[in-house]
Amino acid sequence: MTTTEQDLVEATEAQPMIRLTEAALDQLVAMQRERQVEGYPLRVFVHGGGCSGFQYGMIFDSEPPQENDHEFEAGSLRVRVDLQSALYLTGASIDFVVVDERSGFKIDNPNAVTSCGCGHSFRTASEGGEEGAEDNAASGCGGCCA
Repeated sequence: MTTTEQDLVEATEAQPMIRLTEAALDQLVAMQRERQVEGYPLRVFVHGGGCSGFQYGMIFDSEPPQENDHEFEAGSLRVRVDLQSALYLTGASIDFVVVDERSGFKIDNPNAVTSCGCGHSFRTASEGGEEGAEDNAASGCGGCCA
């Protein structure tokens, strides 16, 4: 299922396009304080690359919002998503997880049909995700999380 711009508008009016768990919010607010960027919005984006086709990214954004940005509040954090990224991220949730001695942000994206072993890159059905699913699963991660 592909998210259209109309679906995006309806989703953002009803609820935020991306849900952040309490653990993710706590970690992000702590990171803002540590880096002394309180008040900067979190920009969540998608760009080409990784072993599955697209990669996730997050930064604290010091730039003014762009014309097609969607901005919403998640707890005490402002979140920005550009229109192109929003088409791939609507309905996703971001969590902060600790497994063994490793920790990091985990994105659960209903628009992804396959992802690499570490979850940092993904592919959608419109990008041929179903055909490549076996290859990605067999090879694990192609080096994006080394």
